[in-house]
Amino acid sequence: MAALSCFKAYDIRGKLGEELNEDIAYRIGRAYGELLKPKTMVVGGDVRLTSESLKLALADGLRDAGTDVLDIGVSGTEEIYFATFYLGVDGGIEVTASHNPLNYNGMKLVREGARPISGDTGLRDIQLLAEVNVYPEIDQCKRGGYKTISVLDAYVDHLLGYVNINNFRRPMKLVINSGNGAAGHVVDAIEQRFKMVGAPVEFIKVHHQQDGTFPNGIPNPLLPECRQDTTDAVIKHNADIGIAFDGDFDRCFLFDEKGNFIEGYYIVGLLAQSFLEKHPGSKIIHDPRLSWNTVDIVTAAGGTPVMSKTGHAFIKERMRKEDAIYGGEMSAHHYFRDFAYCDSGMIPWLLVAELLTLKYEKLGELVNDRMAAYPASGEINSSLSDPKSAINRVLEKYSPDALAVDHTDGISLEFPEWRFNLRSSNTEPVVRLNVESKKDTALMREKTAALLTLLRS
Repeated sequence: MAALSCFKAYDIRGKLGEELNEDIAYRIGRAYGELLKPKTMVVGGDVRLTSESLKLALADGLRDAGTDVLDIGVSGTEEIYFATFYLGVDGGIEVTASHNPLNYNGMKLVREGARPISGDTGLRDIQLLAEVNVYPEIDQCKRGGYKTISVLDAYVDHLLGYVNINNFRRPMKLVINSGNGAAGHVVDAIEQRFKMVGAPVEFIKVHHQQDGTFPNGIPNPLLPECRQDTTDAVIKHNADIGIAFDGDFDRCFLFDEKGNFIEGYYIVGLLAQSFLEKHPGSKIIHDPRLSWNTVDIVTAAGGTPVMSKTGHAFIKERMRKEDAIYGGEMSAHHYFRDFAYCDSGMIPWLLVAELLTLKYEKLGELVNDRMAAYPASGEINSSLSDPKSAINRVLEKYSPDALAVDHTDGISLEFPEWRFNLRSSNTEPVVRLNVESKKDTALMREKTAALLTLLRS
């Protein structure tokens, strides 16, 4: 029995060829079908050149297990989430490697209600059966069917339910970078809806056409080198906001009117405040990496901040447990109760664009005060030969003087005027550092430099 290294903590991701190929995709589909016995599943795939063939092999595995397959075609992960809960089917699988290099692909799996399937909720069982690769004999009479469908209109209806399109009454320019076209079909559909009601919103499209060769680079705006095209377009067109997506557009990244990249941390606070204005007293989920700004905003607005372990499976579980209206991670994952507690990259920019029209302010004006109040380092990765020893060095130095120590995810240490979070990667010898302070950018930078020196020494 050969181990399948493409199975990760939350999803499936691997190099094309040995780690992930059509045979393995078939085995994954067959294992899902045999274990969970779904009657109907939805499948889709991103724009990568291998996504279509992997998706069809996956579908064959599901069908041989007796499952009917509905194929929604080229799609983002959140379209699979939507199709799963909207159609009321038994699960969904998106073939995508998101922001990974071109020689990768993968899958994201959900069950009924778009509930995530991760390492502790069934993914390991699917992995084991796929590795064993022994299944009952195929009964051709009970083999599942296959049908291509579209849920795009219903999906766009749902997206626009988060805003009042009639609020968009003053001219606005949006630069939208669709990341080699993955998000392009949805952007076009939303643009058409704005045109239908005469909203004076101009869509300036960057890297909009679908191209699985990624001629404009890997769609990962978390990397500074992947932001310049969006920044340049905002400046060139004097746009009100820039929007850039990752490879399966379950994350969107925002740029202000000057083309400056806005850390996802501050967008979490902005959206939390917006939801609490509409739903007073609600619970807001946040991750522990950077938290002071979110906690401050939510508490001041009369809401309840709830900290959750980082990662979509943990956030979604906590969202359901708390019945939270909204949840956000600094990595630009935003979760919504009315979206089956799932993350969406389309809903956040619609909400922020509506805020700009309602408040008559620029995006920079909406976040600059918060950025000054809680300056943050952003996540800094260090590749280390011995992450555990490096973290212990930091703790030995800083723990004695900490006001609070939290182990929700990695370790967070809090001091009167600053705090930091350290986390180890589950898959590589990397330590991730986040630092923030209270109204003191120099202090934040000083502590960040000192921590990195100690970690890397």
